[in-house]
Amino acid sequence: MRKEALAVKKDEQVSSEKLAKRIAQLILDKKGEDVVVLDIREHSAYADFIIIASARSARHVQGLADHIEEELYKEQISPLGVEGKAEGQWVLMDYGDVIVHLFFEPVREWYDLEGLWMDAPRVDLESWGLSFQAEEEDVED
Repeated sequence: MRKEALAVKKDEQVSSEKLAKRIAQLILDKKGEDVVVLDIREHSAYADFIIIASARSARHVQGLADHIEEELYKEQISPLGVEGKAEGQWVLMDYGDVIVHLFFEPVREWYDLEGLWMDAPRVDLESWGLSFQAEEEDVED
C-alpha cells in the first residue's frame, strides 16, 4: 500500500513528477554532478521517483541537502525525513513519493544504487526541460 503522507504544499498535494523535477533542478543549480532520476512507479509501491546525485566533497553533499531543504521549505514542502547530513557521505531525503540520495562520489560508486535499480527507466533530464544553470558573471561594458 502506498504511504498516505505525501509532500504537501499548503493544502494541495504536489505531484511526484513535479516535485522530482524541482529537486533535480535544485541539485543542478548547486552543481550537483551525475544527476540520475529513476522512474520506479512500475517497480515500487513506496515511491515514484528516486533521484541520485554526486558531490565533490562531504561539505558539497551537505550544501546540496541544505539547499534542497531551504528552497522547498520556502514553497511549504517539507521532507518526511532526512538522514546522514551530519556526516555528508550519503544523505537520504524522503519526500514521500520522491526519494533523494546525495553521495560523496566514492561512496556512490561503492553502493551502486543505479545497479540495484537497473530495470527502472532513467528520466531524460532534457526532456523535462532541466539543465545546468551557469552562474551569471558580472560583465563590464
